Amino acid sequence: YKKLNGHRQYLTQIQIEGPFDTAGAGDTPSRRQIFSCYPTSSAEESPCAREILSRLASLAYRQLLGPKDPEVELLFGFFEQDLADNGFDAGIQRALAMMLINPRFLFRAEQEPQDAAPGEAFRITDYDLAARLSFFLWSSIPDRELLELASSNSLRDPAVLHRQVARMLADPRAEALIDNFAGQWLYLRALADVEPETPAWDENLRAAFRQETELLFRTIVNDDRPIVDLIDADYTFVNERLARHYGIEGIRGSYFRRIELAPDSPRRGILGQGSLLTVTSVANRTSPVVRGAWILENLIGAPPPSPPPGVESNLDDAAAAAVSSLRERLQQHRRNPTCASCHSIMDPVGLALENFDLIGGWRTEDTGQPIDATGVLTDGTPITGPLDLREAIVARTDSFVTVATEKLMTYALGRSVEYYDMPAVRRIVRDAAADDYRFSALVNGIVTSVPFRMRVRAPVADSAE
Repeated sequence: YKKLNGHRQYLTQIQIEGPFDTAGAGDTPSRRQIFSCYPTSSAEESPCAREILSRLASLAYRQLLGPKDPEVELLFGFFEQDLADNGFDAGIQRALAMMLINPRFLFRAEQEPQDAAPGEAFRITDYDLAARLSFFLWSSIPDRELLELASSNSLRDPAVLHRQVARMLADPRAEALIDNFAGQWLYLRALADVEPETPAWDENLRAAFRQETELLFRTIVNDDRPIVDLIDADYTFVNERLARHYGIEGIRGSYFRRIELAPDSPRRGILGQGSLLTVTSVANRTSPVVRGAWILENLIGAPPPSPPPGVESNLDDAAAAAVSSLRERLQQHRRNPTCASCHSIMDPVGLALENFDLIGGWRTEDTGQPIDATGVLTDGTPITGPLDLREAIVARTDSFVTVATEKLMTYALGRSVEYYDMPAVRRIVRDAAADDYRFSALVNGIVTSVPFRMRVRAPVADSAE
């Protein structure tokens, strides 16, 4: 310990030594996962090794394998190389090392039927379907139950798929779907890199922003809520730090708790959350252009075109800084007809959120002038602020759910959604409407869709002359 300012103490170093006089490899959860059996005599070594290797290879290669299958025989040969000289544990270690560098573990190569012509669509095997499903919902390999269903070719049954989706979404491993999918779609990963230039910003607020949005998305998944809750949830999650930033009274402590929101609360849904409002700002101010473009692309499905080359897009240069309000700077920018075509689409959407500052704090003035959050959407809908914008998106629920389905399908397939996938997307949205657009309805629609259960055989590459 050292003294700070003559009286306070803080810890400068920790050193841990030991354990001493250990015997053997010890007992850990990971070791128990590997050694499902352990030989007590030399006669038991080979049968036990085959049981361990066949079980682990089934998981690693995503296909049920028996103790005498060729893949297991190959691993058993590596086990025997170290068994005689270094013992049972070393033999298993050598075999596992070989397993972990096998292409069947490292790559997801889906089997193609030999009789399928190049460019022909075919149904993927149940084992490949199990892998798609597990990497979609768990970001990990299939478990034993999925593999057993795949081995009997029963996983392709839609009723079986629906039961597996319910089981897997209820499993703690589905937390990966929240972390990874929400992190990508809602730009939560970008929060780690922002550094707003305001004294109101701190690391506790950064963490609180992310947790609030994750808790909202987790509630939609775990409670099987309508995906529209993402836009118009009448609840959110706050701790004392976040509540103070939002101006919500009566919240004490660092733990998050659910609170109800009034119909006219600007904090309902993602549009009022600090995570989105911060990552769509720039370092020293809000950015109606970035906010508008993000909403158009990720919530409405109408991404604006990229700016043409040579167009000046800096709103903070000396000439623009002479105009006090950001709205006036944008108006000045739109005087260029080339710019106006895009900004007339983006700006009304972004300006509707101008009451939120660069880190989502509520304000009524900017640089001493009253905030003007009014505008007109391209379809003629007038808006006067975040509440009207939220209601405009909710009024177009079908469009929002279509975008959400496209994003979820992109994540599930690991590729972009193409024009030929859109009939399946529209069918998923249409069927989910009957179930109030609940999250499970979207997932079930995706895993039973043609794009998820089928693929096209790659064309044969031209040989070099």
